[in-house]
Amino acid sequence: MKEKIQMTTPLVEMDGDEMTRILWKMIKDELILPYVDLKTEYYDLGLPRRDETRDQITIDSAEATKRLGVAVKCATITPNHQRMDEYKLHEMWKSPNGTIRSILDGTVFRTPITIPSIKPAVKSWEKPITIARHAYGDVYKSVEIRAKGPGVAKLIFDGEGGEHEEVVVHNFKGAGVLQAMHNTDKSIRSFAHSCFKFALDTNQSVWFSTKDTISKKYDAQFKIIFYEVFEEYKQEFEKRGLEFFYTLIDDAVARVIRSNGGYIWACKNYDGDVMSDMVSTAFGSLAMMTSVLVSPDGKYEYEAAHGTVTRHYYKYLKGEETSTNPMATIFAWTGALRKRGELDSLPRLSAFADALEAACFDTLNAGICTKDLVNLMEGITPTAVTSAGFIAAIRERLEAKMS
Repeated sequence: MKEKIQMTTPLVEMDGDEMTRILWKMIKDELILPYVDLKTEYYDLGLPRRDETRDQITIDSAEATKRLGVAVKCATITPNHQRMDEYKLHEMWKSPNGTIRSILDGTVFRTPITIPSIKPAVKSWEKPITIARHAYGDVYKSVEIRAKGPGVAKLIFDGEGGEHEEVVVHNFKGAGVLQAMHNTDKSIRSFAHSCFKFALDTNQSVWFSTKDTISKKYDAQFKIIFYEVFEEYKQEFEKRGLEFFYTLIDDAVARVIRSNGGYIWACKNYDGDVMSDMVSTAFGSLAMMTSVLVSPDGKYEYEAAHGTVTRHYYKYLKGEETSTNPMATIFAWTGALRKRGELDSLPRLSAFADALEAACFDTLNAGICTKDLVNLMEGITPTAVTSAGFIAAIRERLEAKMS
C-alpha cells in the first residue's frame, strides 16, 4: 500500500449517539484510517457527555468549526421526556444541530445520493434536488401561550428608540392558542449569501419560495433581502448561465414536481424541514441524503441527514446483527475530507474522497446493499448484507482503487 495521505489542518470531529456512533467507528477504522493520516480535533457529542458538560461541549465544537473551517458530525439525540428519563439527564438539552447552526449562522443544504437502480418516485426527476433550509427562527424559536378563556391577544414591539407598535392578534371568545415567531434581517441576509455562494460552488441555479402574498411583512422581508443580496452575485450567475428564480411556496411545490431537478431549492426553516424529508423519500431513502451546514463566511459542517437509528441500536445491544445503511455517514466524511483537501491544496486528499464515494457506488451498483434499499432497487438482483458486510464490500473495492 502507498504511504498514507497526509493532512495539514485537522477536521473538527463530532462524535454522536447510538447506532450511528457504532457505524462512525467502523467507517473510520475500515475506510479512512488505513489510507489517511487522519488529523481531527475530537468532540464527543454523545448525550452522556453533553449532559456531563452541561452542553458546553456542543458550543466548543461549533467554535472549533469557526476556527478550523471544516467539521464532520455524527448523528445525535435531541432528548425528549423519555430520553431524559432513559439517560438520567440534568435537563432536556436543546438540539446540538440547532446550537451549531445558530453559532455558525449557517444554512443547511441537503442533497440525495442517487444511483441508477433506484428510480425517484417522481418520474420527471433526472437530477438531485438540493434543499437549502434556513436554520434560524420561525416556529423553532417561537413562543406560545395557551389562552384558557376569553381575552385579547396583542403583538407588541417597544423599540429602544422609543417607538411603540402594537396590533391585536385576536379577540378570543373562548379558549384557544397563540404563537409568535421572529426572524432577523441579519440571519436572512446570511441565508441568502450562503445559498448564492453554495450555488456557485456547485454550479446550480437557485429557486426561492415564500408566501409573501399572505405574509406581507414577515415573508415579504425574505423576498426583499434575497433580491438585494442577489445583486452581488447576479453577474457571475449570468456569466455561468445560472438562474435565480422566485415564486410562491405553493407554486414552487407544483414546479418542483414537474421539473427535471438539478437545482437548489431555498426554503424558510419550517418549509425546508418538511420538504427535505419529502425530497429524500421521493428519491428513495433518508439514509441516502447528505447534509452540509454552510456559514456565510465559508465554514462547513458535514453530517448525515438522518437520526441515530435507535431501533437498530437496541438490537445491537442485544447482540443481534443489524443492516443499517451507512451511506450518508460515509458521505459526511468524504464531503469533509474533500473540502479540507480543497482548502489546504491537498489534491490527494480530495481524490481519496472521490475514490471512497466511487467505491460506495460500485458496491451498490453490484447489488450489494443494506436491507432498506432492497425493495427500492430495479433492474438488478440485490443482495442484502449487514452493516459490517456492506462496509467490508466497500473496503474491497476501495482497496482496488487505492492500490
